[in-house]
Amino acid sequence: MAAAGRAPSLPYSHAGAAGESSLSRVSFLGARLPPEVEAMARSVRDLSKEAFRKLLKVTISALEGRDCRESVERIAESTGLSDEQLAVLISGLYTLLREALRLPASSLKEDVFKEDLKELRIPEELIGDLATVAFGNRRPILEATIQSQANKLPRIKDFKWRVDVAISTSSLARALQPSILMQMVISDGTAHRFEVPLAKFQELRYSVALILKDMNDLEKRSILKIQD
Repeated sequence: MAAAGRAPSLPYSHAGAAGESSLSRVSFLGARLPPEVEAMARSVRDLSKEAFRKLLKVTISALEGRDCRESVERIAESTGLSDEQLAVLISGLYTLLREALRLPASSLKEDVFKEDLKELRIPEELIGDLATVAFGNRRPILEATIQSQANKLPRIKDFKWRVDVAISTSSLARALQPSILMQMVISDGTAHRFEVPLAKFQELRYSVALILKDMNDLEKRSILKIQD
């Protein structure tokens, strides 16, 4: 895709619709703009509204979990867009709408959504169509499909552990050193067994505690608080 090999995007935050400072709100797309959305925003400016609506229709079908290959082929024939251009546009639209639909409607307002798209320099005549998808009558269906797709990911069904001490081993460094044996059973039926040395387990415990502390610190910042 066109975004491959590009330098990482810069942090993405800006003034809001009500004149908020650039440090008071982060785009619904996150602090770093997804590269596929960035590439789409550049390419979509050269599209006709008719071609854009065809691509948007295909994107909606993809969000609903339908096979869109034949539709994409027809769009390529009617618009003259290359496979690479279609990939950039559809993947960018898919990511943009998916991120909007993942947020509760109570936390992402339509005017904020439109303001974020204006910051991407998406033509205003196309922003209305995107807002109709994100906040229109089909939103409940799209939200339910995205949620069901997320639920298909395997989850931990069972977890067991025990402390083990190797008495006889070919490595003197491991002799009489405790380790933790773990077994995870995944919801898809697979089981995974692994051994963690005590020192590595302590590193893991420390890292998890540090992440939890950072998450608590972030939640206290007003920039990440959901506002009506």
